[in-house]
Amino acid sequence: MNTLLSSGTQHTTGPELFPVTTPRVTNVAVLGSTGSIGKSTLEVIAASGGKLRAVALSAHASLAALAGQAIEVQPRWLIATDAAAARAHAWPRLPAGVELLVGAESLEATVSRPEVDIVVSAIVGSAGLRGTWAALEAGKTVALANKETLVMAGPLVTDLARRRRAALLPVDSEHSAVFQALQAGRRCELRRIVLTASGGPFRNYTSDQLAGVTVADALAHPTWKMGPKITVDSATLMNKALEIIEARWLFDLTADEIAVVIHPQSIVHSMVEFVDGSVIAQMSPPDMKLPIQYALTWPERTPGVAARFDWTQASRLEFHPADAERFPALGLGMECARRGGTTGAVLNAANEAAVAGFLNGSLKFNQIVPLCRSVLEAHHFDPRPTLDELTRLDGWARQEVSRCIGN
Repeated sequence: MNTLLSSGTQHTTGPELFPVTTPRVTNVAVLGSTGSIGKSTLEVIAASGGKLRAVALSAHASLAALAGQAIEVQPRWLIATDAAAARAHAWPRLPAGVELLVGAESLEATVSRPEVDIVVSAIVGSAGLRGTWAALEAGKTVALANKETLVMAGPLVTDLARRRRAALLPVDSEHSAVFQALQAGRRCELRRIVLTASGGPFRNYTSDQLAGVTVADALAHPTWKMGPKITVDSATLMNKALEIIEARWLFDLTADEIAVVIHPQSIVHSMVEFVDGSVIAQMSPPDMKLPIQYALTWPERTPGVAARFDWTQASRLEFHPADAERFPALGLGMECARRGGTTGAVLNAANEAAVAGFLNGSLKFNQIVPLCRSVLEAHHFDPRPTLDELTRLDGWARQEVSRCIGN
């Protein structure tokens, strides 16, 4: 009897009338499982018909939500990265077979386990770098929703992935769209990628109106439902600046091969333009479950739970030039994509601290991006930093923002 293996399914040939099928379950570790991406990932896994299994879940401070997920999902490992919060938390009785682990070191050890096939990196901010790094070092497939990993340390991360033969798959809707559209041509045929931005709630605001934006205003995104930090980034278009830097390293592009357009409907998630003038777009209703599922099942496409188009309803698509004066964050993103080195880490850390200042009322909305530029210009640029140097500058940039806010 001959045995043929293809895509995790076993088929036997011989005297049997029907082939025997033994589908392989893909074990998934979800880092940041209580956030919006993490919750959507668990929906995708639940709808997979047993093809995907969540074997590890992690959270930092949302421990009640994490415990609830453990009871519902019953992973093998539950990781609370904030050790002090974990010790103080009144944990309910967890299901048999669920092991509670505490501390960032436990997260890094878990993603390296041989039982883990795919790691979904969905921790928000620079805190997501350590788990992503550990997973790549272990040669895992990483479904990357944490754009800050590549913004901070793009060359180091992509080099590590190559050396360890690890796969780095995009989960951001824009980068997933580019990843899908690039398959329509060869790298030598590419002219540029075009990232789409909704423009957020303030795309038509004047400078005076931007000065009066409140936290409630900034958190009312017209299209997507996200966490507060990402929602504010979408309003300043800093999210697009970070995506420019991420795309530069993820797809090995130059800054001149990246463009941004405003697309209020958020239907076209990004486009790829080839040298012959053809533009390939990836379109779908705004639902993060689709890019999450594509990363978890790639290179296959499977039925899923993401929203679908209703083709019986009329609709329209609009594209507008991105106004660099109204959204100066885009210029910062392009500058960092061109210069590389330490710029991405400093910009990301300064933005995280500035957004936190806006959310707690100590900084105005229209001061976020200028403060980020000021910190970026003040730092000592290094074109080839080590990971330790990037970590040091991350802390320096945050302290610099706090000092500026205090003054």
